[in-house]
Amino acid sequence: MRLIGMYFTVFAAGMISTLLLTPVFRKIAAKCGFMDCPANNHKGHGKATPLLGGAAMFTGWIICLAAGVVAAMGNFTPFAAELQAFLPGLQQISGELAFIVAAGTFAVLLGLIDDKFALKASTKFAGQFIVAIIAVMFGGVRVNAFLPEAWMTFAVSVFWIMLMMNSINFFDNMDGLAVGTIAIAMLFFGIISAISGQVFCAAFTLLTFGVCCGFWFYNANPATIFMGDSGSHFLGFLAAVAAAKLSYFQMSETDSFLPIFIPLMILALPLFDTAMVVAIRTWNRKPFWIGDHNHISHRFTRMGMSRKLAVFFVHLLALMIALGTLPMYWGDLSTQLVIIGQTVIVLIIITTLQMTLGQGTKQQ
Repeated sequence: MRLIGMYFTVFAAGMISTLLLTPVFRKIAAKCGFMDCPANNHKGHGKATPLLGGAAMFTGWIICLAAGVVAAMGNFTPFAAELQAFLPGLQQISGELAFIVAAGTFAVLLGLIDDKFALKASTKFAGQFIVAIIAVMFGGVRVNAFLPEAWMTFAVSVFWIMLMMNSINFFDNMDGLAVGTIAIAMLFFGIISAISGQVFCAAFTLLTFGVCCGFWFYNANPATIFMGDSGSHFLGFLAAVAAAKLSYFQMSETDSFLPIFIPLMILALPLFDTAMVVAIRTWNRKPFWIGDHNHISHRFTRMGMSRKLAVFFVHLLALMIALGTLPMYWGDLSTQLVIIGQTVIVLIIITTLQMTLGQGTKQQ
């Protein structure tokens, strides 16, 4: 029960810090010109909107993370026993954590520069590649894909981090959509970490869950601040790290490799949406990095939903798919196969709805 109290404290700290910091960064954005103007605005707003939401989330996250590390090292909290049990693991990965924080910081700075100066796609991809290399080479972020060669695991891990940063960047196309989806993902990463005794991963993901909830308060429709590329890079990076660092095989009743699909299910909608829009843009012979209105949320609005309802519906779908990961985690092989089959069917249904009721290729 005391561990639950610690997890709740971590979540609350992330949420409260971001709730307090976001209005500050909203004012800073207005003074410094970090604004998404209507001419460049693809989220349906008719006025300039502050773009420093990513900086607000990162600041709240790093303050809480630093405070947690200091508390663990110095034993300054009511959760003394829990932190002492947590301390050996923290000491073991402290070097890796420093590089993960460094990579996350670089991801935020890259996004801030892009928000201000609109970087070329090649420059942005190069920056994302550096972020991924730092995290994989020095931060110990490895995707467990059962590959036979170390260099293959390295390459897949780099690709995974870049994919997630771009997926969340693409997915951030309506008020509250991306941050709400990542909040759901981090909640389920946190639940799986907690029930399997992976204390550091649980604290890491629940802190991020709290940060997302704090920012969602201001980013929900009608948004008074956007996360910008700094926020989408930051949340995409953290989602990639959480998915790779967490072990999915500790409680399964089978020796199958199927739990490897758990992070893909938790992050299914942004990954599925990215695959869909890239395929559509490629089919139409357009650069895949140029935005359009072919995202799942846009297609739901063309079915007659309001923007707010479309976001809510996407969040419900994300929650429904993520709930299936719990029996995937502790179930036997037959349970895992059924859950994967259900997830595939849900994605097929979504695709059918998009391609029939949500037709259109309106550009930003």
